[in-house]
Amino acid sequence: MRTRRQALATLGSLPFAAALARPALAQDDFPSRPLRLIVPFGPGGANDIVARILQPVLQQQFGGRTVVIENRAGATGNIGLETTARSAPDGYTMALSNAGAIAVNPAAFQGLTWHPMRDFVHVTLVVETPNILVVNPSLPVRNVAEFIAHARANPGALNSGSAGSASQNRLEMEVFAKGEGLRVVNVPYRGGAGAAINDLIAGHLHVMLTTVPTAFGAVQSGRARPLAVTTAQRFPGLPDVPTLAELGFPRYVSSSWQGMHVAAGTPEPIVRRLFQAITATLRDEGIARRLLDAGAVPAPSESPAAFHRFVDSEVARWRAVVQDIGVTAD
Repeated sequence: MRTRRQALATLGSLPFAAALARPALAQDDFPSRPLRLIVPFGPGGANDIVARILQPVLQQQFGGRTVVIENRAGATGNIGLETTARSAPDGYTMALSNAGAIAVNPAAFQGLTWHPMRDFVHVTLVVETPNILVVNPSLPVRNVAEFIAHARANPGALNSGSAGSASQNRLEMEVFAKGEGLRVVNVPYRGGAGAAINDLIAGHLHVMLTTVPTAFGAVQSGRARPLAVTTAQRFPGLPDVPTLAELGFPRYVSSSWQGMHVAAGTPEPIVRRLFQAITATLRDEGIARRLLDAGAVPAPSESPAAFHRFVDSEVARWRAVVQDIGVTAD
C-alpha cells in the first residue's frame, strides 16, 4: 500500500491519477458496449455483402458485443465516411469503405470536409474484390469483342450503371471506353451498385463494370451475362469467365478493395484490438469460404501501419487517374 501511495503521490494528486487511469481502464475493457459498423453504400452492394458476412464472427471476436451494421449511403460514400470521421475517436464506430470512396473521392469531389490521411486511422485491408464486365442478357453481345463492336456502332445509345458519378468502377469504365473509342452514358446511383445491378437485371441498364460480389448472384442465375473479369487471373468462383488480359486488353487489369477505418485520434491500444479482431475474423475458415463464394478474397494487412501506407499510395494513384480522365463528381 505504501508503494502504491508513493506512486500516486508522484503524479501530483489522487484525482489527477484517477483521471489518467480511466482511459486506460476503458481501453482494457474495450469493447464494453455495442459497436457500429458503417457501410457508406446501400444494401446489396459489395461492401454491404462483405459486412454482413463478417458480422457474426466479428461479434464473437468482440466477446459477444453486438455489431450494428448501418447503411449510410449517399454522395458515392462521402456521407458515411464523414459520419465516421466526425464520430468519437473511441473505436466504437468503424467504416467498411472501399477504394473508390476513400481514395478516389478526395480527387473527384470539391470541398470535402474530410481527408483520408488526416481524419482516419486505417485499421486493416479486409478484402480484394475482382471487377467484372456484365451486360443485360437482352443485349445482342456474348463477348467483349462483340460488345465493343456494338457500342461503336451505337455511340451514346448504351447506358452504364455506377455507384456514383466519380466512383471507382465508373472511372474504370471511362478508362475502358476511352481506350476503345466508345461512348457509353454513365447513370450514377445514389443507392450504390446494389441498386444499379437491380436495374440492369430489370433491363433499365445495358452494361456495368462492377465488383464480382455485386453481380455474383445475377450472373449465377443468368440474369446478367458476364463478359470478362478485370483481374490478372480468372476468378475461381467463375472459372468460365475470361480475363480482359487474356482477351487482349491487358491495360485494363484492375480490382477493387475494401478496408476498415476509424476516426483519427483513436487510441493505439484500441486500434490494435480492432486489428486483431478483424484479422482473426478473416482467418476464420467459414468466413473465408463465404467471402470467396460471394466473390471477395480475404486480404488482411500485416499491420495498421502497412495499411496506412497502402491507402496513401492508392490516394496518389487515383488522383492521377482522375486528372487524366477529367471526371468530376456531379
